[in-house]
Amino acid sequence: MTTRTETRIAAVGPPPTSAHGARRSGALAWVLVLLAVGMAVASLLGPVGVGAMTYRTSPTSLNQLRGSDAATLFLIAPLALAAAALARRRHRAAPLLATGIGAYALYSYAQVVIGQEYLRLPGNVERFFPLLLGVFVLAGGAVVLGQRATPATLPALSAGMARLVSIVLLCVAAFLVLGLHLPSMVTAWQDPSSMTEYASSPTPFWMIKLMDLGIIVPVAVATGVGLLRGAPWAMRVMYPLLTAYACLGTSVAAMGLVMVLRDDPDASVFLLGGFVGFALLFAALTSAAYRPLFQRPLEVAPAGAVGPR
Repeated sequence: MTTRTETRIAAVGPPPTSAHGARRSGALAWVLVLLAVGMAVASLLGPVGVGAMTYRTSPTSLNQLRGSDAATLFLIAPLALAAAALARRRHRAAPLLATGIGAYALYSYAQVVIGQEYLRLPGNVERFFPLLLGVFVLAGGAVVLGQRATPATLPALSAGMARLVSIVLLCVAAFLVLGLHLPSMVTAWQDPSSMTEYASSPTPFWMIKLMDLGIIVPVAVATGVGLLRGAPWAMRVMYPLLTAYACLGTSVAAMGLVMVLRDDPDASVFLLGGFVGFALLFAALTSAAYRPLFQRPLEVAPAGAVGPR
C-alpha cells in the first residue's frame, strides 16, 4: 500500500481575495449564525428551557429530546457560531464544519418534526412548526453552501489515518446494525409490548431506524470503503461526516445521561458508556483530522487524490 506524493505547500488562511468568494463566505457565515440562533431558541423553548414548546411523545422519547436539546444548546449551537466566525475569515475549515453541522441539524430536526405522536398524545409542538422548519431550511443551506465553498485542496491524509477512520466508520456501521437496531427490531416484531419505548411511542422508534439504517449506516460504509480504496470523493466527505458524527455522538450521549438520571425504564448504564465512548472517539478523530487545517505551513493535496492506494 502506497500513497501518492503529489503535494504542494499552501499557507493556512484566507484564499486570494475575490468579490465572489467574499460573498459566498459572508452568506455561509450568516446562515451559520441564524442556524445557531434557531437551534438555541428551539432548545430554550422546549423542556430544557421555559417549556413553552411541549413535545407530543412518550416520557422515554421526551427524555431523549431533553438530552438532544441540551447538547444542541450547549455544544452544537456554539460550534455553529465558531464555524461562522471562521467563515467570516474565509478559513478553509469553515465549509467543512458547516456541512457537518448542517447534516446533524437536518437529521435531528427531521426527527423532531416527524417523530411526534400527533393527535394521540398531548402537546403543542405543531404550533412551533415555522421555527423548526426555519431551522431545517437553514441546515440545508449550511450543507449546500458548505459544499460549494469547500476548497479544491485539502490536507494530505496519511495512509494510517485513512485506515483508522475507515475502520472506525465500518465498526460504527456494524454496531448500529447488529448491536443497536437489529435486536430492538426483532423484539418489536415478536413482543412489542415488552419495550416501553416502542409501546408508548412507536413513531420515533421507526423514524430513527429508518434514518440510521437508511442514511447513517450506508454513508459510513461507503466512506469507509472509499477511504480504504483511495477514492477521490472520500476525503471530501470524511471531514463533514466526522463533524456530524461527533455532534450526533454528543447528542446521543446526552440522551443516555438524561435517561439514567431520570430513572427512565429504558435507560442503560452500559449503553450510556458506549455512547460516551462513541462521542469521545469521534471528537478525537475529528480533532485529529482538522488539526492540519489550522497549521502553518500546511501540506495539502488535490482533494481525494491522496490516500491509500
